[in-house]
Amino acid sequence: MNHYLGYRCTFCDTEISPTEILYTCPACGGNLDVVLDYRRIQQKYRPEDIFSRAEGSLWRYEPLLPVTDPGGLATPLHAAGWTPVYQPERLIRGLGLRKFWLKDEGKNPTASFKDRASAIVVARSREIGADVVVTASTGNAGAALAGMAAAIEQNAVILAPKTAPAAKIAQLLIYGAQVVLVDGSYDDAFDLTIQASREFGWYCRNTGYNPFTAEGKKTAAFEIWEQVLRHFRAGNKPLCVFVSVGDGNIISGLHKGFKDLMALGWLERMPRLFGVQSELSSAVADAYLAGTEVITPVKATTLADSISVNLPRDGGRAVRAAVETEGAYIKVADADIIRAIIDLGAAGIFAEPAGAAALAGLQKALAEGDLLEDDPVLVINSGNGLKDIRAAMMAVPNPAIIEPTMSALKLHLEKKGRIE
Repeated sequence: MNHYLGYRCTFCDTEISPTEILYTCPACGGNLDVVLDYRRIQQKYRPEDIFSRAEGSLWRYEPLLPVTDPGGLATPLHAAGWTPVYQPERLIRGLGLRKFWLKDEGKNPTASFKDRASAIVVARSREIGADVVVTASTGNAGAALAGMAAAIEQNAVILAPKTAPAAKIAQLLIYGAQVVLVDGSYDDAFDLTIQASREFGWYCRNTGYNPFTAEGKKTAAFEIWEQVLRHFRAGNKPLCVFVSVGDGNIISGLHKGFKDLMALGWLERMPRLFGVQSELSSAVADAYLAGTEVITPVKATTLADSISVNLPRDGGRAVRAAVETEGAYIKVADADIIRAIIDLGAAGIFAEPAGAAALAGLQKALAEGDLLEDDPVLVINSGNGLKDIRAAMMAVPNPAIIEPTMSALKLHLEKKGRIE
């Protein structure tokens, strides 16, 4: 099946042939959308054809993707996606919401949302015969590319800022990617990656630059549709989806996925998309609040490294995702992110700072009266807390050290008020 018709520029509507290997619009430089062949999909498939599939990964949505599975069931590509949705009672009580879900992307094979994009980009690289795939990353996108590339023996090169958390760099190296640390920011690594792809003919995976990244991330919208939306009716209340935003590609991908479903007539109502950014890395939120899709760079210093971006490369579409769905952008303090890590941990979910930011944004929206208790809400945890142990340890006190005796243990417990 020809899964897609080509590309369309998000901003100037230029249409481009599917045979072209492009990243951004040749006319205006804007982000490109991959255009599905909705008519052919409607002729061949119904929602029940998707729901009845036994496949437990993002590849259950292969009819709605612009690539075919390059690895088969025997590869870790089939561990990407189809992440669990929880309804943690402790969080629900604390939030005061009647309908609440949490989707845990930390369960992906390299423990972040970025596996979705990398699985699709690696599939695309195989289709076009690319020898090397390269990306810039603060860690998660690189780990995802390295892991997915290793699964099908694809060469990968990762450029990361030298300040990236050690746990993330370890993942890159273990998966066998060629890793180069850049003495600069993520944005410096991003620009260098584009130059290298042009110079060496490498296929560039960069988030918000390669249009196939959003095609991977949209699969989370398909899962929300299947796991949550088809099982409840909220009357006149649309589902509110909260997600952290760095480059803007996740929220743009979610928007693309829901738009695909609407175009197919498979989704009754568009969810509202709420982007959450740290106050110390808020270029997209600033543009939204200013009523523009033009992104002005900031100097990002947030501890949430996965969303620490000076110039978001998918910022315009990220603003549009909130505007067109009647959502919003929320800025939170890094201290709020740390507290949200604790709140998620108390419910049995270990989130890295970027993942906890989404919950912090919901908490702020509720505190300020922007949402009500009968609004149905889904929060996305974008990555596992093991990605950034340093930040996790900032959220909790150091454990006590005692002598290995019962008397020492009893004394400690008495001080903590745990025993009489």
